[in-house]
Parts: sequence; structure tokens; C-alpha cells
Amino acid sequence: MLKTLYWFTHDLRLSDNAALEYALKNSEQIAFVYVLDPSTKIANNYHSQLLGYHQTRFILNALQELADELQALGHQLIVLEGETQSEVGEFISDHDINQLVVAEQVGEYERRKLTELQSTHANVNFTQFWQHTLFIQHQIAELDCMSGSFSKFRNKVEKKPLTVSTPTSLENTLTPEHWPKAIKVNDNRVLLAWFERYGGAYTMPNEMPFFAGEHAGKYHLVSYLNSGAAKTYKQTRNELDGWHNSTKFSPYLAIGNLSPRQIWHAVLQYEQSDGANESTYWIKFELLWREYFQWLSLKLGERLYAFSGLSETKPLTSFFAERYQKWCSGNTPYPLVNALMKQLNATGYMSNRGRQIAASCFVNELQLDWRYGAAYFQQQLIDFDVASNWGNWQYIAGVGVDPRGGRHFNIEKQTELFDANGMFIRKWQGSAVGSQLDANDAADWPILSDVT
Repeated sequence: MLKTLYWFTHDLRLSDNAALEYALKNSEQIAFVYVLDPSTKIANNYHSQLLGYHQTRFILNALQELADELQALGHQLIVLEGETQSEVGEFISDHDINQLVVAEQVGEYERRKLTELQSTHANVNFTQFWQHTLFIQHQIAELDCMSGSFSKFRNKVEKKPLTVSTPTSLENTLTPEHWPKAIKVNDNRVLLAWFERYGGAYTMPNEMPFFAGEHAGKYHLVSYLNSGAAKTYKQTRNELDGWHNSTKFSPYLAIGNLSPRQIWHAVLQYEQSDGANESTYWIKFELLWREYFQWLSLKLGERLYAFSGLSETKPLTSFFAERYQKWCSGNTPYPLVNALMKQLNATGYMSNRGRQIAASCFVNELQLDWRYGAAYFQQQLIDFDVASNWGNWQYIAGVGVDPRGGRHFNIEKQTELFDANGMFIRKWQGSAVGSQLDANDAADWPILSDVT
């Protein structure tokens, strides 16, 4: 008897999920699990957690919807708590699982966990599906488009052009009565416990009303395109605030409530019915940016997290605890950066332009080790994606693939361009308390502002 364990990771959806379709069609019995690992809440990743408050809540709400969907189909979502390999391995042993199906991971350390698990359960058939990108491995390999910058990647992809497969619908391929028999387990309270332990009383920020789950993601995709905002995306995408100034697809992409193929084809349909323009192209352009970083992460492995990155020399930065804390809390001499960080801390979201400005300040004005900034973003962002986050931080820090060697944004100029009237700074209370960045010098002596 083929007893399958389907392990949900960053693919929290039923539709356009090739791994799930395979598992349902090639199993006699099946169980569905998700692992919540308490170690992700320990601040040991450059002083930050691997999984912060905002994305935790987003994931928990998405899991609740997924559990309800599976229950309606006669199945359970079994939420495990503990160290990932141990929990999955124990479930495999306890329930005589002989097949594990899971989405292939992009992060190096996540990939290693799967490899270790596979080595300790050699009698289990491990089947992985790469299903969080627009393209698949053989398309990228045949095009040989990962040997340089994003511009080279985009030019090759668009010149070919590569075809984005049509998303699939589970309802059209396998009706519920043809699903495998459910592997029953005792009821567990892990999901509720995590709501109580790490969530607490949660109020969705009015500024960023992200509602989690596959249905919410689909609804947001449709409502964004129906709003007409796609027609002006290129003109508004760099704005620091405003719900429809950018697509807000990223939280749903990060945990797999939506696939990039679903978004791509929705935009194509919009172009066919409402007309294509430069803005609709730029939505697809941004999806290609995300795509590039996914494949780059796979190529770089652990070099994605290295201080020197792809550079032959290390950046001329260090770690200054006081500067780091001021940046995190939004208490620097730079009002725009302060406002951006307070927005991030309150909502879990920051615009793409805002992220570039805040990261540039961290690396250039504050001269801090970029890895600490990347880790703090990982903790705070509701849409954290390992490839996009760490790849973009490398890009800003000048240790990535950018041929120009990093990015230094002039904060005063950026303020004039995107907050000339100071509305964003006032809204998020970004005004600098003082102009002094350091209270102590390198020898930990107080720095006096007035010397007589």
C-alpha cells in the first residue's frame, strides 16, 4: 500500500499545485502536515528571529483556512510542533509512510534539512516539485541565463521568449471522491496554541489589510486588476504608501497562497480584455525580478548569506550596536528612514522603494554589516522570501551580481522625490529626535555635543 505524507511548506494552496496533484493521484492513503518550529522564534539570526510576528500571523491564518478546506474534503491538516526533521521523521516512522511529497526548497539550509531527512529514511520515496516560479529547471538550463546580472537574464528570457505554463485547477483534475483515503491521527491543538502563544490579540492594520489564505489571495488578485490600478502601476510603484500604489501580491507569493503563474496569466488576461501598456508590462517585469532571485539563490547556495557575497573583498562595514538599534526602532538622524522603519514595525510591510532607501542607509550612512539588516527585514516582513530578501540586500551592499557594485541612495533627494510635503514622515512620526548618530565613540566613551 502506497502511504503518502504530503508536507506543506511554502505552497499553502490547493490549486496550481503540481506536487499535491501528483500525491493525490499516486497514493492509496495520504496525510497532510505542516511543521511549526519553535526555534524560528529564537533571535539567533544576527540578533533576529527567522520567523517574526507579522509573517507568523499571516501563516497561521493561512493554515486555518487550509485546514478548513481539507476538512471539507474529508481530510486533516496535521500541524506538528518541533524541530522540522525530527517531527517529520517521527511521523514517517509512526505511520509507516513510504512516500513523501514536498515542494522543492530554494533556501540552502532548507534544502539541507530535506537532504538529511532523506538520508535517514532511505526506504521512503522522496518526490520534490519545483513549483514556486514562472519557469521550470529545464527552461532555465537550456537558456543558460543565470551567468550574469538581472538585465542579462531578462533579455534572454524575453528574447526567447520562455513560455509560462497555464495554471492548473485541482477541481478539474481530481474530484474529491477520487482522493486517497485519509490517514487518521489524533486531534491536535498545535495551531490554536501558536495563535495564543505567538499571536495574541491581533488587529489587522488598517494601513495594510492583508487577509491570509488561498481564497484571500485570489480575491486580492482579482480586485487589484478590477480596480484599474494596473493601468498606472509604473507611475505609482515607487510611492511609499497607499494600498493600490503597488500590487501587494508579495505576501501571498511568499507563503504560496498564490503561484507566480496564476498572477502572470491573470495579467495576460487583463491585457487581452483591457489592453496592454507599459504598466502591465512592469507588473510582469517585477515578477521576473522575483524569478531571477529564486534561481540565483539556488545557484549561490550558502554564498547568498556570506558577508563578502560574490565579491573578492569584504565590505568596509562593521557592527555598531547603537546605530543598529536606532535603525531598527526608527530613531536615526534621517526622518524618512525613521518613518519607513516605523511603518515596517507596525504593519510588516514596506514599499520596494522604501526597502532600497532603508537598506542603503543601513549599509552606507550607518556603515553596518548588511547581514544584520537583511536578518531584521526577514524577522519583520510579512512577505519575507529568502531569495528576494537576501538577494536584494546583497545587491544594495555591493556584494551581489550588480556590475555597478551596489546602490547608494541619496536620502535627501529621495525625500524630495517621494515625500516632498513631509506627509509620510508625519504620518509615521519619523522626525529625528536629534542629529547625533552615536552617543559613544569606538572606545565606548561618551560623545559630548557641546565641548567648552
